[in-house]
Amino acid sequence: MRELVEILAKALVDHPEKVEVIETEGEQSIILELKVAPDDMGKVIGKQGRIAKAIRTVIKAAATKENKKVILEIIQ
Repeated sequence: MRELVEILAKALVDHPEKVEVIETEGEQSIILELKVAPDDMGKVIGKQGRIAKAIRTVIKAAATKENKKVILEIIQ
């Protein structure tokens, strides 16, 4: 799951070397924290949060295979 978010984020930003994803896994859920360069924050979130919502949709679809709930937090 972490790798998927990392690949998606790196494809969107201008500074892919500053993309960092921290994964915390529990019994029923996975929490992913995405950190990007301040300049790239808008590119990851998108207008009215559309890109962030799309990323969340993709990882939730991938998580259903593992029967887990995924939470994506975009951290400044």
